[in-house]
Amino acid sequence: MSFENGRPAPPVTSTSIIVLTLARRIETELNAALAPLDLTVSRLGLLGHIAAVPGVSFSDLARMSGITVQSVHAAVKALAAAGLVRDNTARAGSASAIEVTAEGARLLERAQAAVAEVDERMFGPAADPIQRQVGDAVRAAFSA
Repeated sequence: MSFENGRPAPPVTSTSIIVLTLARRIETELNAALAPLDLTVSRLGLLGHIAAVPGVSFSDLARMSGITVQSVHAAVKALAAAGLVRDNTARAGSASAIEVTAEGARLLERAQAAVAEVDERMFGPAADPIQRQVGDAVRAAFSA
């Protein structure tokens, strides 16, 4: 750490560190908003992938989610036990056909509303101006 006039100099600004710090804040906010729905960000992501790609396989879910096939199996089993998804596999060894149930679709809608509230709080008109700029930049980058 270097010192100027006896005081520590400001830290080096790293885009990676700034984005990671903001991402952790967002994840904390999202998990808090999703907790009353008995969801986490990762469970919501998995449910969203299943809803977006009906009949998706465990392997494809693992690739989309960035987790192992074994972890996907465990997570889908938990989602199925909660009545949120079903695996329409005809028999062991055949390809899976995982889909969201009506209950899962209703929960997904409620979760999307919770996410929208977090988006508004973190990036909406009343948010920190720098966070609003980040939100605008992200939306612009992915809108094309």
